[in-house]
Amino acid sequence: MPDTFFPTLDHLATAVILLDEQSRVAYLNPAAENLFALSSKNLIGHPVQHAFTHTEQLAAAMQQALNNNASYIEHDLTLGTHTHGKLHLRCAATPLQSGKRYLLLEFHPMDRPLKLAREEQMLDQTQANRLLLRNLAHEIKNPLGGIRGAAQLLEQELDKPGLREYTQVVIQEADRLRSLMEKLLTPQHVPYFSTLNIHEVLERVRSLVLAEIPAELAIQRDYDTSLPPLLGDKEQLIQVMLNIVRNAAQAMQGQGTIVLRTRIARQVTLIKKRHRLAVMVQILDNGPGVPEHLRDKIFYPLVSGRPNGHGLGLTLAQDFVSQHQGSIEFDSEPGRTCFTVLLPLQ
Repeated sequence: MPDTFFPTLDHLATAVILLDEQSRVAYLNPAAENLFALSSKNLIGHPVQHAFTHTEQLAAAMQQALNNNASYIEHDLTLGTHTHGKLHLRCAATPLQSGKRYLLLEFHPMDRPLKLAREEQMLDQTQANRLLLRNLAHEIKNPLGGIRGAAQLLEQELDKPGLREYTQVVIQEADRLRSLMEKLLTPQHVPYFSTLNIHEVLERVRSLVLAEIPAELAIQRDYDTSLPPLLGDKEQLIQVMLNIVRNAAQAMQGQGTIVLRTRIARQVTLIKKRHRLAVMVQILDNGPGVPEHLRDKIFYPLVSGRPNGHGLGLTLAQDFVSQHQGSIEFDSEPGRTCFTVLLPLQ
């Protein structure tokens, strides 16, 4: 294809990649570089599969277009990148003939409408979770008071002091559960917003988890130290990050690597509001991944992948992030799970 055709593609807002007969990248326009965070200098001349992961759907679309010698459109294409994780795209593959045989790939991101739909669902889900947790707390606290009172009366009737040890266990556990209901199930206090450094939050979480888990766990830092301060409730954000990191460490049974990454995100829409800048915190681990049957309901209360888990950690994390007008989502597969928290910069 003549090079004079390339300047026309340079001005397109659509991401375009041109492949030669060996499926090597012959050209990609600036829109493709921005969408996939790739450099044309590093990619031209290399097979397109080297630039991406999860290329099965892309390869099938390319083959379909070449076999029929006609354009083929894949309306729901999942394509993995080494920097952005998985992207949801609409892809059009068109064979071209200009002396040599080329294949033109056009990509249209579908993430934005999907993200808006997920945020709408998250808001409804968070409100439903709050109502469920309040009702649950109310139902649990009432019988707890009766159990504690009965244990106190029983303790007064016991002649042997050694037996009172058992009633004390009942009383103490009832008090602990009551405290859990008050602190975790019904977080009624209004968030106290102050200027904070997100890295101080992450360092606190890192030290807490490393103190709990054996030395086989590695928690690496990948911080953008140029991030500006943000307004938030420090204790709530510590709880958000702690719940996510703790879940990752427990899923890996204390053996593996967790990466705490911070970046700046630009022009993001959070809770139906456009923000010029936001702080992005990513928590990545190389554990087994979120089980397939839990992925659609992982933020629901009382849903846990562990037999002894109470299923409240991510529910509360979602609630606290929502109170900060932010968003929390995840992408998971065996060997790589990434939770992303976006918090707007005011």
